[in-house]
Amino acid sequence: MFDELAGQFENALKSLKGEAKITDGNVDDALKQVRRALLEADVSLAVIKDFIEEVRTKAIGADVVRGVSPDQKFIQIVHEELVNIMGGTNTPLVKREDKPTIILMAGLQGAGKTTATAKLGLLLKEQKRKPLLVAADVYRPAAIDQLITLGKQIDVEVFSLGNELKPEEIAKEGLDRALKEGFDTVLVDTAGRLQIDGEMMDEMVRIQSAVDPDEVLLVVDSMIGQEAADLTRSFHEKVGITGAVLTKLDGDSRGGAALSIRKISGQPIKFIGTGEKVEALQPFHPERMASRILGMGDVLTLVEKAQKEVEIADAELMQKKLQEATFDFSDFVKQMRMIKRMGSLGGLIKMIPGMNKIDDGMIKSGEDQLKRIEAMIGSMTEDERSQPELLAAQPSRRRRVALGSGHNSSDVDKVLSDFQRMRGLMKQMSNGQGLPGLGGMPGMPPQPGGQGGAYQPHKGGRGGGSSPRRQRPYKKKKGFGDL
Repeated sequence: MFDELAGQFENALKSLKGEAKITDGNVDDALKQVRRALLEADVSLAVIKDFIEEVRTKAIGADVVRGVSPDQKFIQIVHEELVNIMGGTNTPLVKREDKPTIILMAGLQGAGKTTATAKLGLLLKEQKRKPLLVAADVYRPAAIDQLITLGKQIDVEVFSLGNELKPEEIAKEGLDRALKEGFDTVLVDTAGRLQIDGEMMDEMVRIQSAVDPDEVLLVVDSMIGQEAADLTRSFHEKVGITGAVLTKLDGDSRGGAALSIRKISGQPIKFIGTGEKVEALQPFHPERMASRILGMGDVLTLVEKAQKEVEIADAELMQKKLQEATFDFSDFVKQMRMIKRMGSLGGLIKMIPGMNKIDDGMIKSGEDQLKRIEAMIGSMTEDERSQPELLAAQPSRRRRVALGSGHNSSDVDKVLSDFQRMRGLMKQMSNGQGLPGLGGMPGMPPQPGGQGGAYQPHKGGRGGGSSPRRQRPYKKKKGFGDL
């Protein structure tokens, strides 16, 4: 997400590195790069023009204090302007106390409206609200069935009257049901078209009149770029949107939609979709998105994801296991599955400051290696997973695991060796003994006098002792240390 845009912004800073202060000349070079970055991200031209002028004005008049270089000051100004152009702060949904909050989901066909409706329903449910999903898309084949299926998946009730009635009648009946049965939020999934037309807009106005919604959320495919500006303008002029949901940000998104919507409509982006899973919807925070665009990471979102998935009791138990070096293969698989629930490995890594430059190929290689390790663990018996020492003591067990998982015995040896080193390392760190030498790090070559207790498969020689003969070059195999 925004990788290309982040790279272009980084190039813009190079023209200011080494400069003593920000001047008309050097800021122009930087702004040319910024303009190019925004154009390639498919941001609306009107938005680009205003953005560049704002940054120029603030940069030329900026005081650079001692200890802060011009490029650092420039990136601060760009960050502040990105936050400003995307809305400043997070804007939560309206919450009515006297009656159900009514949310109308609008947008073009294919933007992910039905899925976004279900995702928002789940998010509201997790916030202890009681949502009702109303299936009012009577035109798209299987749209009603899709919403019903998603509702069952997340255990949120769906109201449907089939596709014979008019959408505004279905929406009104759904609201009556919510009033009678105590639902506090109604999410109305409406029909879209392949393109904006008068008939669709008229229908949206009729639904709006029938239920008087508190929120009209425009669902926008983030990959449409500056077309989002025209789409937002049309819906806002006709219906009056109160916010947007930006979908498919996990894809090849260039960022144009995210930077155009607020400026065009004056209404905030309220949520972003970051994956296909029904859990992959997040509240939109402009300051966090600006940090991601500029390659600064997003630690707060990462922490929130972890808090959502990790129980305090489980975390305390895991800490105890690490301190006592009793962390086993079952625990490792449990942690990997928890990470998968949080999102893709690449997406999580790039939320960590300074990690945005990690090559996608390296991340893909790491994900593939995790799958291979999980396959090996899946071929172990329950006793072997809980007692890795059994595998260390019996080569026949390791051969069986390799055969069952479709790998070589040497691959299993490497995984076991790295795992044992990792356990020893975690125990030393937990007990306040500091970081051991590199020889104890997973994936590093074994060193003489290295980590005690770590299993090292012997290759020739008796007793595994050191030999005065010249050692053969270490041939690295992929293991935990390569992830």
